[in-house]
Amino acid sequence: MKELPNILTLIRIGLIPLVLLAIASSTYLGYWAAAILFGFAIITDYFDGALARSMGVQSSFGRILDPIADKLLVASTLITLVYYDRCPVIPAILIVCREITVSGLREYLSEFKVSIPVSSLAKLKTTIQFIAILILILGTEATNSIELYYVGEVLIWIASVLTLLTGYAYLREGFSRIS
Repeated sequence: MKELPNILTLIRIGLIPLVLLAIASSTYLGYWAAAILFGFAIITDYFDGALARSMGVQSSFGRILDPIADKLLVASTLITLVYYDRCPVIPAILIVCREITVSGLREYLSEFKVSIPVSSLAKLKTTIQFIAILILILGTEATNSIELYYVGEVLIWIASVLTLLTGYAYLREGFSRIS
């Protein structure tokens, strides 16, 4: 039972190819399947951390793998959505670059035993980003609503602006702790 949080993280990673294949099917059912799988992956992201904390079974493996799983899910889905012309390129690039930069910064700071907690703004960014990606996965084909798709596009742009703000805050905070 103590391995459950890590199992959920591994399930999230295992869902990634299924989400991408479902998007690539370019079918009504494929888009719904991708959205459901992506949504389930988001839920596992919440529960793996909550379970680890509540059960007192936080592990080094989980601390390393959980953020990697999140970034793999978001980056691969965004890249696939851009490829299939379902997501604007610029916000996707900004989000992926920020995730890589923050991951590198966290790894670098770990050498100095410095960790930067996740900010409330970063949590808001993640929530908006997940909602935007879900809407963009569904697109107009699965929802029959161009208006909803535009909401997804606006949200991904908002997420990208929040991405820049939180990325800058993490860089500033990280470098201030080692100077």
